[in-house]
Amino acid sequence: MDIFFNFFKSEFFFFILFILVDVLCVLYIINVINLKKLRTSYSKFMNKLGNGNNIEEIMRDYIIKVEKLEKKNEEIISYCKVIDDNIKRCTQKIGIVRYNAFKDVGSDLSFSIALLDDYNTGVVLSGIYARDNSNIYAKPIEKGISKHILSEEEKEAINKAINNIK
Repeated sequence: MDIFFNFFKSEFFFFILFILVDVLCVLYIINVINLKKLRTSYSKFMNKLGNGNNIEEIMRDYIIKVEKLEKKNEEIISYCKVIDDNIKRCTQKIGIVRYNAFKDVGSDLSFSIALLDDYNTGVVLSGIYARDNSNIYAKPIEKGISKHILSEEEKEAINKAINNIK
């Protein structure tokens, strides 16, 4: 045990300790210099990347713009949903039947045409052609059914429209 105490009291121990402290101080100074160079390099890089502007401010601006775009996209999506709902109520289904209403008229000049939306609601128009006159009738259709009596041709036109038969 005395050997250890004598070693710690010796000049050789203090010399080794002095050298170790000097080496640590030199390493500390080198680290400080390297850190300063790194900070300078980082600052130059960020300024060059931002064309002289602070890159952090540019990133904040981009984040704000992206958030505004996200809100705009939500508005566009809700607007598209409204348009989709409106389109469902537009005429989408058409069925037409041509026929000869009277035996003495030579060709299929009479017609029935059904104009329906996505909910099978709309109108059926019938044009009856005779030699001396022509008449057109309209009957409302709701969900594929009319409150009025329909001819076979009108029923066929509605069926073609609902089933998308050409």
